Amino acid sequence: MSLSKNQTKLINSLRQKKYRQENGLFVAEGIKVVNELLNSDLEIERIFTTELGIFSELDQTKVVEISEAELKKVSTFKTPNKVLGVFKIPSTKAIAEEGLVLALDTINDPGNLGTIVRLCDWFGIEQLVCSTDTVDCYNQKVIQSTMGSITRVNIVYAELKDFLKNTKLPTFTADMDGDNVYQTELPKEAVLVMGNEANGISEEINNVIQSKLTIPRFGETQKTESLNVATATAILLSEFKRGTSI
Repeated sequence: MSLSKNQTKLINSLRQKKYRQENGLFVAEGIKVVNELLNSDLEIERIFTTELGIFSELDQTKVVEISEAELKKVSTFKTPNKVLGVFKIPSTKAIAEEGLVLALDTINDPGNLGTIVRLCDWFGIEQLVCSTDTVDCYNQKVIQSTMGSITRVNIVYAELKDFLKNTKLPTFTADMDGDNVYQTELPKEAVLVMGNEANGISEEINNVIQSKLTIPRFGETQKTESLNVATATAILLSEFKRGTSI
């Protein structure tokens, strides 16, 4: 069986958020990422592979063997890695307001979002709330960056200001003029809000946050303006989890 024109058109269209939403589908590439997704509760639409034997245990009606040339037509990789999977976007779950919740205000870079999803998975953050203008978590670059962690984190897009105003949890954000995170006693249950790569937290979000934290600079010159948002998120999540029993 080969890759049909309709399948090629569909897969390539899923690079755009509009068509992912219309079809309820997203794409993942590479053996490692696809296997991670296959081992989750996600539902398969179709697996396209140059090596049929890799997926011999799957329902073969869902697996299509294609040539390397056909895979290149639909892959976003310069060197495609044997498999491309099309999966169904799962239904959205409600936000569970317990423990430590991470919230993102207008994160634009897919690589940053993917890394942050992996950080959530690493630090046991099960709830990730994204502003409606944050990059789509089913963007293919995000999917590749999460390396399967997206299946273990509940990601919800919401009007962030409303969520923060209504939550019963204490709210924190990163701010250059905030309290030194290393000298602050942090609660086990809270919402940590991280801001846009270029502009940080928007003013309307900043106005509804209760507490601000800063990661102090230790360099002698003190000239570094800021940290990458994913790097800052890693440091702050680590501090919130400090002393928490595994």
